[in-house]
Amino acid sequence: MAKNYIIVGASSGIGAQLAEQLVREGHHVLGLSRTASSAGEHEVYDVMTAGDIHSLPESIDGFIYCPGTISLKPFRSMRMEQFREEMEINFFGAVQTLKQCLKGLKKSENPSVVFFSTVAVQQGMPFHSSISSAKGALEGLTRSLAAEFAPKIRVNCIAPSLVDTPLASKILNSEERKEASAKRHPLKRVGEAKDIAAMCKFLLSEEATWITGQVISVDGGMSSVRV
Repeated sequence: MAKNYIIVGASSGIGAQLAEQLVREGHHVLGLSRTASSAGEHEVYDVMTAGDIHSLPESIDGFIYCPGTISLKPFRSMRMEQFREEMEINFFGAVQTLKQCLKGLKKSENPSVVFFSTVAVQQGMPFHSSISSAKGALEGLTRSLAAEFAPKIRVNCIAPSLVDTPLASKILNSEERKEASAKRHPLKRVGEAKDIAAMCKFLLSEEATWITGQVISVDGGMSSVRV
């Protein structure tokens, strides 16, 4: 049966990969982003301004919030404006868009919400103060909403390590850098968008109806394995 999914940030990276997979399976996807997505329907939307969403279906089976940032700088050089921007994109944008979709999620038989964090929240990495703070807030929101929305709406979060997407292009801008990053992971490779999209699809599915309030690491073993 075709389902209705809202993907915020569906124009590139993990969001685009997920949208393509869901559309291929016959589902209806509404992508919300500043630029058009390659799969499903699209509505121009900027999480920094967070206006009204105009194309929402009556019933929403899944809400996925993909926008993210990578601002790796020493704490002493981070301006307050940068901390606020990280929070606006990663946390407040998620709150404001989810609020608009909540009515539709309540009308679904198996509604699921998926957020995205980062391995750096639990691992503790230098130069990640702003993004770890913002994503840490999102992890807290995940657990709180999972409790508040139970048993109707499931809420989970995926915490990836570095993934080879446009967002990470400045970090993975050469074969040498990709190889160095791969070596830091126990599984000896950098993540791909399809790795994360696969977990997201599972959390949206009927197979995950007993999973809520979880922050799931998909990180090549970075957060838990030493080799």
